[in-house]
Amino acid sequence: MPRWIFPLLVTSAIIFVIELYAFQAIKTITRNKTIKWLWLLVGILVYLNLLYVIFTTSRSSGQTREFQMAIGMTITILIPKVFIFIFLMGEDVVRLVDKTISWIRIGATEPISGRRKFLSQIALISASIPFVSFLYGIAIGRYNYKVLKYQLYFDDLPETFDGFTITQISDIHSGSFTNRKKIQYGVDLINEQNSDLLLFTGDIVNNRASEMHQWIEMFSALNAPYGKYSILGNHDYGDYTSWSSEKEKVENFEAIKSLHPKMGFELLCNENRSLEKEGRKISLIGVENWGKGGFKKKGDLALASIGVKQEDFKILMSHDPSHWDVQIKENDFNYQLTLSGHTHGLQMGIEIPGWIKWSPSKYVYKQWAGLYQEFGRYINVNRGFGYHAFPGRVGIWPEITVIELKKSS
Repeated sequence: MPRWIFPLLVTSAIIFVIELYAFQAIKTITRNKTIKWLWLLVGILVYLNLLYVIFTTSRSSGQTREFQMAIGMTITILIPKVFIFIFLMGEDVVRLVDKTISWIRIGATEPISGRRKFLSQIALISASIPFVSFLYGIAIGRYNYKVLKYQLYFDDLPETFDGFTITQISDIHSGSFTNRKKIQYGVDLINEQNSDLLLFTGDIVNNRASEMHQWIEMFSALNAPYGKYSILGNHDYGDYTSWSSEKEKVENFEAIKSLHPKMGFELLCNENRSLEKEGRKISLIGVENWGKGGFKKKGDLALASIGVKQEDFKILMSHDPSHWDVQIKENDFNYQLTLSGHTHGLQMGIEIPGWIKWSPSKYVYKQWAGLYQEFGRYINVNRGFGYHAFPGRVGIWPEITVIELKKSS
């Protein structure tokens, strides 16, 4: 039996139970057959479309826009129904307890009449919130660019770099783009920051170099007086699609690397550069991807830091923030500032400044979005410029980061 059969059966069973409870909620609050049949029909069509896309898309195509949209539609209708399931399943548990008590002790209170209908109404209202949020995230949220600004103070920052500004972008994922006008708006917003230095921290494509071809001219217009530098992310190695030969994969990888200079970026692959201002220098270090677990580990800090002194002020670009957590934050060589991306903040969550910052991504990565400080060192995890897998963003918006370096008094 193929290995995918059992996971498919388990997933189908779970979805069936969720759909069953959701349909019960509809049946409870309305007798209109049109509404009930329409509810069933929409669900069936969405799931059939997902299966069709999965089984008709060649592995060599990678993650197509059709696949992303099928995933987006599935999530949009399924997640809200999970809310309904939780409400009604909880009510079933309470009702079971009530009946058990009634059986054990005569005279126990029976469930309140109409409780099921009331809970069904509450469940459907609750489900409408994530449903509308996902629709918004797909239609508008994925282009809802936010500029986040930080001032970071360092004792060992050279005086001439006091007030030096850096714009960081990450995770372009050009293979997912669909709206040229919106992407142009995002690129213009990057340029509007007028930063001294522009840094891109990996994942220029989903899999193939060709995904970026139509966007090269647009991103070439980005500028910064002290240069544009970039690194590779896990998607830039072409590991998430199939190739006719190893030679084809290697050629694609070389083509991806060549995209960077075509856009005016200097790609740093386990190497460093000195940035000079009025006779003083800071070191910019870029490593290839290094991620915990099954992610590629080609990043080499020692190799990338050859020629850099321990006392130098260092800005390190490393795509995956788990690298900072495992190898960088306590490193005696003292990498003062690390810039990462990779997580996208899972492209969904809740962020209200000063009150709440939550996403399922936090259960996978200790540093998953925004600025963190430990051992006197900083990491900024950019939420990403583009999107991947789910074709939208809900609560975790695409990010342009501006960091101003300040000399501590």
